[in-house]
Amino acid sequence: MTNSCNSCCGAPKGFPSDFLWGGATAANQLEGAWDQDGKGPSVFDFVPFIEKEDQQGFKLETSREEIEEILQGKSKYTNFPKRRGIDHYNRFKEDIALFAEMGFKVYRLSISWPRIFPNGDEAEPNEAGLKFYDELFNECLKYNIEPLVTLSHYEMPLNLVLKYNGWADRRVIDFFLNYTRTVFKRYKRQVKYWLNFNEINVMAMAPFIGGGVLLDGAKNPEQLKYQALHHQFVASALAKKQLTKISPDAKIGCMLARSTTYPETCNPADVRAAQWANDFNYFFSDVQVRGKYPSFIKRFFEEKGVKLEIQRGDLEILRQYPVDFVSFSYYMSLVQSAESINSGSLGNFGFGLPNPYLESSDWGWQIDPIGLRIALNDFYDRYQIPLFIVENGLGAHDTVGEDGKVHDDYRINYLRQHLEQVKEAIIDGVPVMGYTMWGPIDLIAASTSEMSKRYGFIYVDQDDYGQGSLERSRKDSFWWYKKVIASNGEDLS
Repeated sequence: MTNSCNSCCGAPKGFPSDFLWGGATAANQLEGAWDQDGKGPSVFDFVPFIEKEDQQGFKLETSREEIEEILQGKSKYTNFPKRRGIDHYNRFKEDIALFAEMGFKVYRLSISWPRIFPNGDEAEPNEAGLKFYDELFNECLKYNIEPLVTLSHYEMPLNLVLKYNGWADRRVIDFFLNYTRTVFKRYKRQVKYWLNFNEINVMAMAPFIGGGVLLDGAKNPEQLKYQALHHQFVASALAKKQLTKISPDAKIGCMLARSTTYPETCNPADVRAAQWANDFNYFFSDVQVRGKYPSFIKRFFEEKGVKLEIQRGDLEILRQYPVDFVSFSYYMSLVQSAESINSGSLGNFGFGLPNPYLESSDWGWQIDPIGLRIALNDFYDRYQIPLFIVENGLGAHDTVGEDGKVHDDYRINYLRQHLEQVKEAIIDGVPVMGYTMWGPIDLIAASTSEMSKRYGFIYVDQDDYGQGSLERSRKDSFWWYKKVIASNGEDLS
């Protein structure tokens, strides 16, 4: 854990000496090899690429009928980029060597659940999958890079969706715990830092990818979503209990998609709308950090007709096994008003109105570095435990110049401005463990399944249709981030 001096002896001056610099990815967006070495299909393997002219928001939700059409080869969709990723499964040594060249201290990645348990409900794991992550973690440690491992990053085995409707069925808790017990034991000497569910609040907005939940024919979709979420909360606490026994020195955190929300005006009704949006965002981490459901969510449940089935002992488990730290993604802030709450532009799973004071990315995500400092201070005021920024980055159209290089000053400027605000938050007294930029190498975009939405320091020669050499090359931002890490954040120029 990062130890920053936050006492009366003086404020921190900048990034602590043990700050964890690195990058973040997800198995389903870069590994590829979706059906190799015994791996089963996951939910993200069934999220297609949709041509721009056909896009109406994100294509993240689906139905049982659509899945069956894809399985039978009858779907109108034929391009599933996450199945191929960027061939990291076969090229991980090359990629990690590039991360090491930048000086990474930590690499956030995820284990593909169906690579370990192809159907999700088997008793015994797939040894080929376990061996792959053995090799991957050992490659990280060879360069003194700490693995930060997400247990569930939109990678639920498809079989659990079709057979149990995902996390809506309480039996999935036991399947998940069999998986977590397996990987905790296998990798206890290699992994010190774990995350439970990536952006767990996505369950409320995109239950298929967030929890393998199909809403087909649901009389009360809200009931289905929040019952599934309760099962995830219980599973998170029980996984923490497992980890405490198996690897007592390891730490596990929750992970939230955070979007600081502002009121459109100083009208008290707008202020209240923004307050509710922020509170609702925090609800998902409240349960995992404070170990109980916050009082404000009970009214929401009553108004939505949600009556959770809570078994005896569930609330005690939540109380006894909270997470050790809070991690989160931050890409943008939002604006809300009383008259247009939960409407407007869409960015990283959040709705909001345009903010006239901010610029936007190529994909319309508004850029707000100060919002990150606000988020860090608000998190620490609320929880008083360490924080970890595990996603922050700029998706952009990158162009290879005549010199064969990508000159991405726009990305450098974005990251510089956000890191300046992280430093300010640390000086404010916020204990920040580390920063893993999303994503250090170009990969398949989560929301749109595009390859052309690029985040990386490393360019990958592949287009939206899988064409290209897959050759890796360093962008200008690669050298900039290397300098940032070498100076421990002192040189952001």
